Amino acid sequence: MRRIIYHPKYSNYDLGPEHPFSPLRVEMVIDLLKELNVPFNYIEPEIVSPDLLTQIHNKEYVDLVEAVSKGEEIPNYSDFGLGTADNPIVKGMAEGARYLAGGALLGAKLLIEGKANKVLQLGGGFHHAHKKLAAGFCLYNDLALAIKAMTNAGWHVAYLDIDVHHGDGVQEIFYTDDKVMTISIHESGEFLFPGTGWVYELGSGMGRSLKLNLPLEPFTEGDSYLEVINKAVEPALAYFKPDALVVQTGADAHFADPLADLMLTTHDYEKIYRRIFELADENCKGRALFTLGGGYCPRATSRIWTILYFIFNNIPLPEKLPDTWRKHWEKRLNKPFPETLHDQLPAFDPIPRKEEVVKHNKDVVQRLMDAVAPDWL
Repeated sequence: MRRIIYHPKYSNYDLGPEHPFSPLRVEMVIDLLKELNVPFNYIEPEIVSPDLLTQIHNKEYVDLVEAVSKGEEIPNYSDFGLGTADNPIVKGMAEGARYLAGGALLGAKLLIEGKANKVLQLGGGFHHAHKKLAAGFCLYNDLALAIKAMTNAGWHVAYLDIDVHHGDGVQEIFYTDDKVMTISIHESGEFLFPGTGWVYELGSGMGRSLKLNLPLEPFTEGDSYLEVINKAVEPALAYFKPDALVVQTGADAHFADPLADLMLTTHDYEKIYRRIFELADENCKGRALFTLGGGYCPRATSRIWTILYFIFNNIPLPEKLPDTWRKHWEKRLNKPFPETLHDQLPAFDPIPRKEEVVKHNKDVVQRLMDAVAPDWL
């Protein structure tokens, strides 16, 4: 059984009209689903309490976030990553973030209680939120809260992050936890925020060799990306044998994304999503929770997450975008939109460094497998 989770109050997590992490991205997806006459039946989560978030975050941090979100003047807010261009202080942001955390938590509960075997949370994916630090557009770590609920139930959980940025907050929170394997596939921190996610970040203590990072070379294309999944993620899941998979499905590895340098197309995302579904079926009885995440080219992100929605619900993908939807959003965003759901191929000129990029990514996989081998064998 598959369930969709969404709440209209997710849009309260709005960091401003010029901020790239815009609720418009999800609004575009929902609007497109309606134009395509696709069933959109969802469960609304309850908002989580600030106290519940202290399972993941430092209490002083939660108290401060809640206070500044209400408009209270707190002098040391910058010590907690707030008041920056990435994480501005906006009245009501904490409520929106707690609704989104409630969605991820509800997804975990549906899996634990056997009321669903796959859940799609249409929002969230705040993988940069640390125990006591806001970062990278992220306030509360909804992913960590869902994972914690699963481990509290005695489950082992694999977390797979395909956002183009390293999933540093989730990794930090579970760095010593032997019930959680984190796998992040991202553009190398040598070139991209947050500057972490190296192969040698393997976890510590009981969590050693369970925190896996695959920093990819800029201009990585789809074939190389899929090879990384097959050569690293597949054996990792086979080794760990998780009870469930939690997936952050950021869409910012698309070639049109303005904040990163990977070269995936919508066709690649379709293959990646289908492969992840196969891996869930093969390794954890199909139990998987999907959230959204980054993705800062709305014309691409809306189509990518629509593809995810169709695959999630086993619905054949449409070829054309409805003219009414396309023209509406062209006018609203003042940008041209493609006529088709998928990118038209070839989407870009061949990358001159392709062989070098592929070799680099193969080397990353080999170094990671060599590093974990002593603990896995």
